[in-house]
Amino acid sequence: MAANGAAKTPSVEALSPQTARSLVDSVDAFLFDCDGVIWKGYNLIDGVPEVLQTLRSLGKKLVFVTNNASKSRKQYVKKFLALGLDVCEDEIISSSFSAAMFLKLNNFPRDKKAYVLGGEGILEEMKLAGFTCLGGPEGGKGIQLDSNLSECDRSIGAVVVGLDKQINCHKLQYATLCIRENPDCLFIATDAAGHFFSDLQNCSDSPCAGCTVTALCVSTEKEPVVVGKPSSFIMDILVERFQINPSKMCMVGDRLNTDILFGQNAGCKTLLVLSGVTTLSALEDPSNNIHPNYYTSNVFNIVELLTT
Repeated sequence: MAANGAAKTPSVEALSPQTARSLVDSVDAFLFDCDGVIWKGYNLIDGVPEVLQTLRSLGKKLVFVTNNASKSRKQYVKKFLALGLDVCEDEIISSSFSAAMFLKLNNFPRDKKAYVLGGEGILEEMKLAGFTCLGGPEGGKGIQLDSNLSECDRSIGAVVVGLDKQINCHKLQYATLCIRENPDCLFIATDAAGHFFSDLQNCSDSPCAGCTVTALCVSTEKEPVVVGKPSSFIMDILVERFQINPSKMCMVGDRLNTDILFGQNAGCKTLLVLSGVTTLSALEDPSNNIHPNYYTSNVFNIVELLTT
């Protein structure tokens, strides 16, 4: 305890030449968040190509783990290529893919449908996994609340919620009916965190996924299964796919309550970069109780420090 009786804030360690080398030597895989780490919106963050090339040359496995469900893995490959990065589909774990895998691994009946509040990314991943979906961006023409809407498709066995830039009262009403009225209907959230994604155009006035999830929690009086970070479900996918122990992975992200918490919950090493959402003052704030193993200003520092 501090002299005044207040709890002492744990120290946070900046990445140094010694700790950078130790970190790289101790792990077999680097997990990177995307927005705020690899890019900002449609702009690549300086030094990213050099970092990826260096880590690959050292034999490290690279995986890109994003909570943004607005795109499928195929769509993310196109974005990576447009930014000059050679990344394949198997190296990407999006929360849209995670939602589809959750249904698949839990033997979701093929005769059941999923109602989607979200973008094309979720619809595409669901289709690739063999599931039939209703909803999506165009899945709710009625903007207003419908006082006569009292029934839903009884074959809907899951409601999957992500960022929906065209969310409206009808969609929320219909999703609520499905969850409340259909026996054993699953309520799945790709991301329950209340934040915006800066790689969406005009996102400053768009509702985030967390807002939609919260609205449904209230209307249904139920909590969702979260399949995005910090859920451990993504780690289950990673371990099964790459056969790497979590202790031999490092999660690199810009958010404490998703990226870093995910890494800590999974038993990974964690590296916070200050190129996105989290600031140094927020990290060092006494009220913060999520502390990464290391922090640095941006991912390029990894290469800079390795060569120092």
